[in-house]
Amino acid sequence: MIWYLLKLVVLLPLIGGLAWGCLKLAQKAQGRLGVAPGAAKRVRVIETTLLSPTLKLAVIEFAGREVLVAASRNGLTRLAEAPAREVGE
Repeated sequence: MIWYLLKLVVLLPLIGGLAWGCLKLAQKAQGRLGVAPGAAKRVRVIETTLLSPTLKLAVIEFAGREVLVAASRNGLTRLAEAPAREVGE
């Protein structure tokens, strides 16, 4: 019993530290690849609507345009496109 508790006290913080270190290493790797957290994104999902369990509509803003797409098991289909609206509208 004492051996089990000793292993638990030693290994639990070691495993937690390894997990924390892996997360920090992944954040640094993302920063080097240009995917830094907080960086300006060029693509933004404005709104989504679930039509059925397998079909979803989404409005995506990209390059000053709003694109309406349907997402299904077969992939994405562009349905319509319009100029992006101002934030106040």
